[in-house]
Amino acid sequence: MDMADGGRALVREHALIAGRPVTATETIRVDDPAEGTTLGAVPKLSAQQVESAVAAAVGAFPAWAATPAFERAGVLRRWAALIEQHTDALAAVMSLENGKPFGEARGEIAYANQFVHWFAGEAERMGGHAIESWSGADRVVTFKEPVGPVAAITPWNFPAAMVTRKLAPALAAGCTVVLKPASATPFTAIALVELALEAGAPPAALNVVTGDSGTVGRVLTGSPDIRKLSFTGSTPVGRKLMADCAPTLKRLSMELGGSAPGIVFDDADLERAVDGVTKGKFRNTGQSCVSINRVYVQRPLLETFVAGVEARMRTLKVGRPFEDGVEIGPLIDENGVRKVEEHAAGLREGGARLVIGGGRHALGGLFFQPTLLVGGDGTLLRGEETFGPLMAVFPFDDEAEILQRANATEFGLASYVFTESLDRAFRAARRIEAGMVGVNTGVISHAANPFGGIKQSGFGREGSIHGLDEYLQIKAVTLAGVG
Repeated sequence: MDMADGGRALVREHALIAGRPVTATETIRVDDPAEGTTLGAVPKLSAQQVESAVAAAVGAFPAWAATPAFERAGVLRRWAALIEQHTDALAAVMSLENGKPFGEARGEIAYANQFVHWFAGEAERMGGHAIESWSGADRVVTFKEPVGPVAAITPWNFPAAMVTRKLAPALAAGCTVVLKPASATPFTAIALVELALEAGAPPAALNVVTGDSGTVGRVLTGSPDIRKLSFTGSTPVGRKLMADCAPTLKRLSMELGGSAPGIVFDDADLERAVDGVTKGKFRNTGQSCVSINRVYVQRPLLETFVAGVEARMRTLKVGRPFEDGVEIGPLIDENGVRKVEEHAAGLREGGARLVIGGGRHALGGLFFQPTLLVGGDGTLLRGEETFGPLMAVFPFDDEAEILQRANATEFGLASYVFTESLDRAFRAARRIEAGMVGVNTGVISHAANPFGGIKQSGFGREGSIHGLDEYLQIKAVTLAGVG
């Protein structure tokens, strides 16, 4: 059985409610973006079916919350072992529904599993504090308790990592979950949840609902029993969900859009800068919220840097996910292709010089050429993520100027700085308005990093020692005259 067949063997065309497969009369088609064919379909659940998933999570919550932390950690560790055991099959199903090159998909499965391992450890380290009151007459003891049943909504661009980055801390904290994966890439999520159930997660503690975003969203945001919503996606959708959650005062985590600047100072190590910017731009075919959306290069280094990037880009192999050596796959859908086309055209109309690429790839379908543009007006990219394999490079002259340009956006998720000066690195990193800064690297996502943004890029942090707190609330017990 080849890798693609291994992925198809994991395709499950159902939702999961209380551990049971659930279907519906209406379905949503899931396409293979590389081949332009239909991979399968998932049920378009009714509001009543989604409500039953909420009821399952609510019913399972008391027992799971009361389960000792070391037992919850044990479930996570068994889940991590099963994910590792099924790495190739999980990566293959992701490549089929997402178009991600298979080697990169395997890397994402390993990245996704970092969060399961990490939060298995964090589950065993939850603790409170004992605080002496101002008068000294009594003591305050604090406990960390799970916030309650959780709704998690995940995007299509990282179908495994975005699932485990939410589910692992939720389970570690003692929360139960209703998961709504992206309709474009549901099969990776369903497969991961089935492995979690096999590892010993209570059947009703993890539920997967599929269907129309509006129908599912209305139930999850409107339910008073869902106490937290964690969402990764666009800023406009995040705003809508936040408003819909207001009547029930849910806890929220919002990881929203970005427009990441990458700043290359003239004292940067050229090889490191070229490598870091290229990786930071073209990971997942540029379809990442932390992808470098605007590259700023100090003028003395500009042409040398552009030549280095062009040489590297000419080696990027575009192709179907299971071909050897492929680094750039298809975009997720036709809308994604059109957006990259529009950005390329807009930049050229604004005076940018085309160095390489510029249009659809000879493979046809949803493939787009790796594209490099230099100069012109960068206003468009400050307000929109390209979400595709297009790198735009702009010159700058001095530090104060470039920090102002880097911050001239409503977004503040990720940013990148390349310099050999530690003083400049910290100075720029502190002044850039973003939740995350990579210094001399274009890859910043891992389990230890508190992932999240500021401004219109959202709030809350995922991963790291802070990620568990998103699913916990503090209870304070005041002890007076006891013992």
